[in-house]
Amino acid sequence: MSETSWTQRLFGGFAKTSERLTANLAGVSGGSAKLDNATLDEVEDALIMSDLGPAAAGRIRARLAEKRFGLEITARELKEAVAEEIAAILRPVAKPLEVTAFPRPQVILVIGVNGSGKTTTIAKLAHLFMEDDYGVLLAAGDTFRAAAIGQLATWAERAGVGIVKGPEGGDPAAIVFDAVKQATDTGIDALIVDTAGRLQNKKELMEELAKIRRVLGRLNPEAPHDVVLVLDATNGQNALSQIDVFKEVAGVTGLIMTKLDGTARGGVLVAAAEQYGLPIHAIGVGEKMEDLRPFDPDLVARVIAGVA
Repeated sequence: MSETSWTQRLFGGFAKTSERLTANLAGVSGGSAKLDNATLDEVEDALIMSDLGPAAAGRIRARLAEKRFGLEITARELKEAVAEEIAAILRPVAKPLEVTAFPRPQVILVIGVNGSGKTTTIAKLAHLFMEDDYGVLLAAGDTFRAAAIGQLATWAERAGVGIVKGPEGGDPAAIVFDAVKQATDTGIDALIVDTAGRLQNKKELMEELAKIRRVLGRLNPEAPHDVVLVLDATNGQNALSQIDVFKEVAGVTGLIMTKLDGTARGGVLVAAAEQYGLPIHAIGVGEKMEDLRPFDPDLVARVIAGVA
């Protein structure tokens, strides 16, 4: 997909979020307004209502006050100023997921609750790596959920990558062991491991992930190299509580946010960046294989703020 095409899809994908923020800011300066405390309060409220969260909204308010307090500002100028402050929050966490491990393979554990788009994200991530000429193998480590293995196998076929799988209810650590051995023997660059997403029993999930880590550690002390949490943007602020839980049970090292095309709550991306500072590797704005792309903070900030 060309960059122009991706930018167009990104604007379309974030349309609901952009419209929501634009609507919330509309009352602040229909034509122009003085940026006094009352106006700044309205801006802050608009940002919170757009799911950017109190911390990010407060930071943006403070920066606007520092730069523009007492000055007249038009609606366009306000959106551009907000876009710049959103970008300032997002830039430090924008970090593509790169294959750098040596010896190979780089082992990437992908975690997330059921329904977050985890399975499709794994396939799309494999597609991204393959675009850069890396060899990719998938491991079906979510043996708990009915049909999870079949779904991942279907997506592996679509992406054109191999998959290591076992029976439903099998031992995920054994599957990961076999996958690492196969990836090592065949010179695979990146091994992407699906994992169970059940949060109802954190103890079981923690024990399962700990066992996978022990197995990986025996094969490669550096593995897993990445623990990527997939978040569903339609959950809005509830996505933040998932970060809390998975940081505790899995040691999250980075985030991918999906389903930004189906929600007005895309501002939670900014809230996550402000609150946790975890790397954001990529975002998804659709179901197609090419609809996952590395995270561009400046472009995303302008899209969220509705600045074409």
